[in-house]
Amino acid sequence: MKKTKKNDMNVKNLFPNMGSLRLSLCFFILCASSVNLVCSFSMPKSHVALFILGDSLFDPGNNNYINTTFQANYWPYGETFFKYPTGRFSDGRIIPDFIAEYANLPLIPPYLQPGNHQFSYGANFASAGAGALAETNQGSVIDLKTQLSYFKKVEKLLRQKLGDAKAQAFFSKAVYLINIGVNDYGSLLITNSSVFQSFSKQEYVGMVIGNLTDTIKEIHKKGGRKFGFLNLGALGCIPIMKVFVPGNTGSCFEEATELAKLHNAALCKALQDLEIKLAEFKYAKHDFNISSSERLNNPEKYGFKVADTACCGSGPYRGIFSCGGKRGVTEYELCSDPTEYWLFDSSHLSDKGYNQIAELIWSGAPNITGPYNLKALFEA
Repeated sequence: MKKTKKNDMNVKNLFPNMGSLRLSLCFFILCASSVNLVCSFSMPKSHVALFILGDSLFDPGNNNYINTTFQANYWPYGETFFKYPTGRFSDGRIIPDFIAEYANLPLIPPYLQPGNHQFSYGANFASAGAGALAETNQGSVIDLKTQLSYFKKVEKLLRQKLGDAKAQAFFSKAVYLINIGVNDYGSLLITNSSVFQSFSKQEYVGMVIGNLTDTIKEIHKKGGRKFGFLNLGALGCIPIMKVFVPGNTGSCFEEATELAKLHNAALCKALQDLEIKLAEFKYAKHDFNISSSERLNNPEKYGFKVADTACCGSGPYRGIFSCGGKRGVTEYELCSDPTEYWLFDSSHLSDKGYNQIAELIWSGAPNITGPYNLKALFEA
């Protein structure tokens, strides 16, 4: 077990100041314009593309290319599968990597990664720390609306390359995988925000879901028909939240749990409404709340020795977000075998954990992923 030197900061100072970093609009424009979108384009004969929007569960390294502390481009991230840090918040792969493998696609690289991108297999716009609301970690992430603007650039480019008819077929066959919301709630709780003095919890959840549904509708206008989602997992029971419960009793953070329940109920209703309103709209919604709770409560059943404590971090349950020692807190501990742990750091799964969830998203039964699973959508 590795320990680095101690730091005397108290719990309130152990997390990055969410409002301390600001990115100017010109920086985002610079990032977007610096990506060499397509050098040449060739369409594979038979495949379904994968477009990804979201947060750290889906970010393969877009945040490597923006000015932010929400990064995982240093050791020990990436230590097992890739053998080097890629920007993924995992010891190895994340959910989109496994989904791409199951769909016989190459790994989808970060959209902001410099180089010659061919988007024939899709694109990944996800950004660690991002929320559905622009105000969430503002200036330090690529928010959902900006991710959507990146998708629209790709859509316009491919439409020019392919022509309208082929582009419409391409985008209607594609699958759109979206995970968003956890940071809209988690950032408020971690920073002890006063937002709930202005809005009720139901109103705030309504704004989060409203921005998500607006994004879905915009993608649908561009031809998107097949979507995949995760609801929120056991938010109050992950280590980064449990450290806020007085007395280190092991109890979950109830306010986080309550917000997750409200979000999940609103998401379920919103998707059912969209299924009625949007032509040919099909979706797979994975119940991450159930799958994560099962593994937290019965780790041995799923091949884990430890589920309530992270492999990497510091403090109670290794719930202080200090893995790697580069976020203002230099002290951290690292387990010897991440495959024994459900969680790699204080709020992100291990490669093994992500693999299990990806399998359920891909081929899970309707009681855990429905009304379709992703395999069915790729084959539709």
